[in-house]
Amino acid sequence: QVQLVESGGGLVQAGGSLKLSCVAFGSIFRISAMGWYRQVSGKQRELVAIIGSDGHINYSDSVKGRFTISRDNAKNTVYLQMNSLKPEDTAVYYCNLVPGVMDYWGKGTLVTVSS
Repeated sequence: QVQLVESGGGLVQAGGSLKLSCVAFGSIFRISAMGWYRQVSGKQRELVAIIGSDGHINYSDSVKGRFTISRDNAKNTVYLQMNSLKPEDTAVYYCNLVPGVMDYWGKGTLVTVSS
């Protein structure tokens, strides 16, 4: 059984920063590529950052240069440092394997960026 628990969201002004955390309960974390996704109500979920089990990283163009993904395998945790936030970054942020596994979606954490 795998459970993913996101935290760290909140309300921030444009230009500000937040750091999200995702703790993975289950044995697959260390061998899995992990990703941060975000979803705006009524829109499709978007994959914004990936970190492989080997540490290889990719970002979507929308966050490249502003967001940083990292992982701590000893803590079964993946992070997303978000800087220079924009109102269009407002969304519910989720973590999951890449590709996402239906049964592993958690509740997410809401990030709201005010202009």
